[in-house]
Order: sequence, then structure tokens, then C-alpha cells
Amino acid sequence: MPIEWNEKEQVFHLYSGRMSYIIQIVHGKYPAHLYWGKRVRVQQPSSILAFKGRAFSPSTEPTDPKFSLDTLPQEYPAYGNGDFRSPAYQLRSPDGSTITEFVFDSHEIFQGKRPLNGLPSAYVEDDSEADTLVITLVDSLLGVGMNLSYTVYRDLDVITRSVSIEHFGSHEVELHKCMSMSVDLHQSDWDWLHLQGTWGRERHIERRPLHHGIQTISSARGASSHQHNPFVALLSKNANEDNGDVYGISLVYSGNFQADLEVDPFQTTRLAIGINPFDFTWLLRPGETFQTPEALMVYSSDGLGGMSRTYHQLLRTRVCRGVYRDKPRPILFNSWEATYFHFTEKNLKDIAVAGKELGIELFVLDDGWFGRRDNDKSSLGDWVVNKKKLPNGLKGIADYIGKKGMQFGVWVEPEMVSPDSELYRNHPDWCLHVPGRKRTLSRNQLVLDLSREDVGNYLIETLTKVFKSAPISYVKWDMNRNMTEVGSARLSPERQRETAHRYMLGLYRILEKLTERFPDILFESCSGGGGRFDPGMLYYMPQTWTSDDTDAVERLKIQYGTSLVYPAITMGAHVSDVPNHQVGRTTPLLMRCHVAMAANLGFELKIDQLSSEEKTLVATQIQKYQQIKDVVCFGDQFRLLSPFEGMDTAWMYVNPDQEKAVVFYYKTLATPNPPFFRLKLRGLKSGEMYRVNDDDKVFFGDELMQIGLSLPLIKKDFASYLFQIQRLKK
Repeated sequence: MPIEWNEKEQVFHLYSGRMSYIIQIVHGKYPAHLYWGKRVRVQQPSSILAFKGRAFSPSTEPTDPKFSLDTLPQEYPAYGNGDFRSPAYQLRSPDGSTITEFVFDSHEIFQGKRPLNGLPSAYVEDDSEADTLVITLVDSLLGVGMNLSYTVYRDLDVITRSVSIEHFGSHEVELHKCMSMSVDLHQSDWDWLHLQGTWGRERHIERRPLHHGIQTISSARGASSHQHNPFVALLSKNANEDNGDVYGISLVYSGNFQADLEVDPFQTTRLAIGINPFDFTWLLRPGETFQTPEALMVYSSDGLGGMSRTYHQLLRTRVCRGVYRDKPRPILFNSWEATYFHFTEKNLKDIAVAGKELGIELFVLDDGWFGRRDNDKSSLGDWVVNKKKLPNGLKGIADYIGKKGMQFGVWVEPEMVSPDSELYRNHPDWCLHVPGRKRTLSRNQLVLDLSREDVGNYLIETLTKVFKSAPISYVKWDMNRNMTEVGSARLSPERQRETAHRYMLGLYRILEKLTERFPDILFESCSGGGGRFDPGMLYYMPQTWTSDDTDAVERLKIQYGTSLVYPAITMGAHVSDVPNHQVGRTTPLLMRCHVAMAANLGFELKIDQLSSEEKTLVATQIQKYQQIKDVVCFGDQFRLLSPFEGMDTAWMYVNPDQEKAVVFYYKTLATPNPPFFRLKLRGLKSGEMYRVNDDDKVFFGDELMQIGLSLPLIKKDFASYLFQIQRLKK
């Protein structure tokens, strides 16, 4: 069993095939962290901890003057009774104080994994896949219990953590902070890495050394955000793509979050992630329970690449759900950049005919089909078809497209409301707002208050009617602004700081209902592109629109950074027009295709106006994508050259049995009189023979990995190559 309990030593040992995580209950009270890393056998766990009296570190135990919570490497620390570092939680008691003392009470070990109430989380399909430890701590004075949950997967180097707070006392308490996990690591000579950016420039990699004090990334925007993804990693100094220790944490949550890394004077590193405590309070009444989101903790001794492939497998197979989880996605056309708001039923039909001839499988009608939506100034909330544009309704255009042999999809932005809408005129209190304060607009819209059950029920029933009104097989769910004036007309004054989290709980309830009712619809999430690309949304919608920036060059960095955590099958990627609508750059159609083919391929341009030569190229690349998309969607990814380090980018995908591989190489800017270059591959079987692109030449796997694949000399900007690799049968 992957969780062992040594009662004599008071030690828990959680382990998978290549990872160990060890906890000790010190002095019978305090969960202390002993080790997290490569799988080990431990004969003397008590020898791992050493104590020494430190000046200005108070002694918590009178019988042990060397012991102090200030220097104990803890699993879930508090503030105020000896530990001066940043706490994992904080409660306010009825007397106004925030001093607590949660100590060990009991534990439970069981096979399998329990779902979290009202929140997305990783799951198991069979109890034999994982084992769970629940450590219960109690503050007897407050009458509050705390359950620290740890699940370790047997075949993945993954531990999931979450916390629930149970109030069995007699007076209300306020929760001011409650992180999903915290761990104190025994060294500080790390680099830390996170994914930063902004709209159109999401998930760029930033790596820098840890330093003393607190380093933080966070979002207070009401969404996980374009600016910081809810993920952070610690890396050994020598760690790269293929080697070195890497510790990743990712939060299964789509709202405000915070990740902290704190280095103390004794070189201990405290790592924590959870709901952002800024502007957060939760009133906990007797008999109530608060549940944190779940953190996904991954250890890799094989560098960033090993961490990524573990996250990819976990997210693809045990976070994403539904019938599309294990299916390659249809090649789609999206109408947005081709028509924006200005379309008619006739020109949509013309585009659909052109798309079918090229091999498009799914036609998606984007913004502008409802209400009086001729621009972004009105009609959000009025989910009724605009009969001037679509005289035969959604069903008319969907039936036409279906007869052409394609599926039909539609865009919605349900979480928003336009002030110029019937919904807002009838229900002005349904948006997030604070009485007496202005209502700040962004993109001419306000945010509906999803913390309200009546608003959620309205959306569930309204969207149910829309999705039943036509043969809809795909929905793009957008969310195009962050939250301001975060308040709810339905919440009492003492609960106003719960609004942002209750919004997320409301959103998750809506998504759960709709995905249950429409299991055959492929839902894609979007928030101005990648503003909510997180495991929480993937639980309901197995892919995300990666970025509104469709420029092929910019997409190299965006897709490369995204791949640190998220697999290719979760990324939407479109071929768009040139000059690009976001940056004005002109790149060859072939490169635009090759970049989009490294994820879920789509098109977002005037395909009916392409030249005959361009149509031939697109049709050819669609045929190639049909040959390779199983490998791209379900294979192991290896990043070979980083766009953050030069003008060359390369990555490859290898299917599970190492029979097929696909390699993408991109040259951004050409170099005069360039040297010859060989691209070293990864993930192949060393002693097996492989053929590249149906050439007569064959290579050993180790030949391609150690010597490399010879690339042609390139004398032009924005060049790209796709290599299909096939193992020879014996």
C-alpha cells in the first residue's frame, strides 16, 4: 500500500513508483515535513529532524527547550504561537483574536479518492489507482477541526492536497486565510519558475533564483488570469528539460489565487498555494464546513520535461472528463476573424461550403448571432437568435451545415450582461455591484452575480433552451472581463468578502449541470483567450482557447509555456489571416498551419477567399494533421528548443508505444551564412529503426537522439518543418 504508518515513530510514508513524501507527528501534536523527492527507503526517520535553540525563536514545548515552531519544517502552519513565517491559515475567534492551536487528533488511510463538495478535483476510476491519508487536527478551545487530505497516485508521481475546516463548536468563527497546501522544504538553493503574461501574451516562462523573504504570484481579478497562471515550480540549480529535481504545484481553481515561496534565515523554503487571502473572509457557523480547492503536486527527477509529462497525463486522464476526454478533437472553423459581427446566413453558408471542401469537420458561429448584437455594446444576456441575420434561426444554419457533412458549434458568453439588454433592464441587481457605487464597465459589459442561485438557475435553463434549439455539438464559453465592485445584493454585510469564491462555486455548479445535460457537446473554455487556462476549467471543459493572439510567432512562446503544465489536447490553436489582427505580422501560411497543428487545429480566416494555391496547401496540411493528431493529442511531449532562448523552436510528440513520433521545427528569423545544425530528438527506443518522412533512409533511435536529425540550411524568415517518424516493424 502506497501509504505506510509507523506508529512507533509517528511517521507517514507516502510513495509512488519514483517518489516519496514523509510526514512525522512531532511531540504527538505537530505534523512536520521530513522529505519529498526521489523514492527512498527510510530506516531511521526520527534522525531526519534536528533541533537547536535559536535566539528569538520561542520554545513551544516546556520539556524540550530546543524545540520551536519557528524552525520546525511544518505541513500546515499557523501564526501567533511561535512560528513567525507566513501561515497557511488564519481564523478569527469570537473574542476577536486570531490565535489558534490545531494539534494532531487522528488519521485515516483508505484506498481511492473522494470528490470535493462543489469543487473540481482530480479523480480515480478505480480505488486501486490511489491511496488517501487524512490527518485530522483539532483546536479544542474553538471547537473546530481541520482535515488535511493527501492522495498519492500509484502510477504517477503526484500527490493531491486539500483542506476542509469543520466547525463543531457553539460560536461563529471567521476564516481569513486557508491555503490548499503548505510544505516546508529543507533547503533554499532553488530557482523558481512561473508562467506570467497579459492578454495576447499568456504563460511566458520566467525563471529566477529564490532569495530570502517572500516571493509571491497571485490574482485578485476574479479569475486565475492572463497575468499569472495558478502554477509554480521549484527547480534545482542544474535542472533543465531532461535532468534535475523539479517540484511543481498547480491549483485546481479558476478564481483568485496566491502562491507563496518564503525563505527563512535557516535556508528552509516554505511553499504554499490556495485561494488569495486578499479581500477574502468566510463566516463559518456551527455545523458548517469549508472546503479548499485542490493542489496538484508533482515531483520529477527528470527535469521540467518529466514534470510536464506527468502533469499532461494527470490532467488529460484524471482531471478532464466526458466523452471527448479520450477522443481526438474535430478540425474546426471559427467565424470570428473571418466575419466579426458582420455576417449573413448566406455568407456563412458560402464559408461552410469552402470549409467542407478543404476538410473542415466543425463550423463554429462566434459572437453576433443573438439579440441586437452588431457590436460589443449590447445584448449580452439576451440569448435569443437575431432573425435579421439568421432568419431560419440556429437550427436553420446548423441543419444546412449538417447536410454538408459537418458539425455545428456556437459561441456564448453567459457570465456577462450588457447594460443595453433586456436582462439588465429587468434585473439590474443581478450583476456584481456595491450599492451606491458606480458600476465599472469593461468591454461595455458587467459581470453577472453567479453567487446567486437564482442567476445560476436562469443561466442553466436559458442555455439549455439554446443548446436544445439546434444540433449543437460544440460550445465556446467565453468570459471577457475581470471583476470590479465585487459585491452581491443577496449576501449579508458580514458575508460580502465571500462573494468572489461563491461566484466560482456558482460557476462550477452551472457547468456541472450543463455538462451533465449535454454530455455529447464539446465545451471549450475561453476568457479573452487564455485568462482562465487552469485545471478547474479543464474539469468541465477539456480544452481551452489558448490565446486571442493567433500570430504564429507569438504562439510559439505561448504554446511552449503552456505546455509546461497543460497537454496539447487541451490547447485550441487556429490558423488566422495575415497581416495578423493582433500584431500586424505576415507569416507564411505553412508556418501558421504547423504552429496550430501542434495542438487542436482550427481555422479563423476567410477560407472562401483563399487562392487556389492556398486552398491546396490548407487541404494538404489538414490531411497531414489527420495522420498525426492521435500522436499530438495523446503522445508524450518533448520540448527540444525554446523560443525564449533564440530564434529556433522545436518540440516533438511520441505515442505511448514509441512507434510513431511527430517533430515540429520553426525558424523565426534567418541567419546569414548559417552553420549546419542537427536536431537531437527524445523519447524514441534506442535500438529500434525509424524512418523519417517516408524517406529511403532509416535511423536507429539512439542515432536520432544522440547524433540528431539533420536540418536543411534555411535562407528565409518564418520557416517551419514537420517530420513524421515511423518505427520499422521487425
